[in-house]
Amino acid sequence: MKFEKIHNKGQAQLFKNRYLEMLTKTHPLVIWGMYLPVFVGMPWYAAAKLGYSGWRIAAIYIAGMFFWTFFEYIMHRWIFHMIAESPRAQKIIYVMHGNHHHFPRDRERLFMPPIPSLLISGTIFGIMYLLMRGNAFMFFPGFILGYLMYGSMHYAIHAWNPPFKWMKPLWRNHHLHHYKDEGKGYGVSTTIWDRVFGTMFDLKKEKEDKEKVKELMYQK
Repeated sequence: MKFEKIHNKGQAQLFKNRYLEMLTKTHPLVIWGMYLPVFVGMPWYAAAKLGYSGWRIAAIYIAGMFFWTFFEYIMHRWIFHMIAESPRAQKIIYVMHGNHHHFPRDRERLFMPPIPSLLISGTIFGIMYLLMRGNAFMFFPGFILGYLMYGSMHYAIHAWNPPFKWMKPLWRNHHLHHYKDEGKGYGVSTTIWDRVFGTMFDLKKEKEDKEKVKELMYQK
């Protein structure tokens, strides 16, 4: 699905019902607070109650974080930018992601809001538990921490200039995804998978359009 226009002010209206509309918005700190017991408590449970060693917990936890980056790429490329013909599917894609392309300055819709977030993450944990059993108590919190870091990185890319020189390619890759070509630059927390799958922008050839970038940045 292609998202044509960038709006610099306001927010997309996703639902006519004001209560449903309210539930589509959240603050990053709300989501961090909601999942803090998960990415701290589950590893403790794995150590104290299931008897897993610290090394195993750390290794599987990090594996969960790394898996998030792949999951992020898959979702962004093949789900959020899926070509849909039915109006219902187009509406779902717009609610999930299209509104961000139309209103990139909307700070309240970068993280999945609490209720759908809990429903989706609960389902994901259930699947992981069926596949991994006790290992899910280490893999899942790493996965969730990866998601939170992704959301925070996404927020930072739209809020500030890159704090370190080595982070500049990540910033530019995402900016170009917004204003140059939605068929490239799917990685937000890392460019690893863009490089693997050939969807990375050639940053040596792409000149930065400062005015276009300014349209993507939050207003102070």
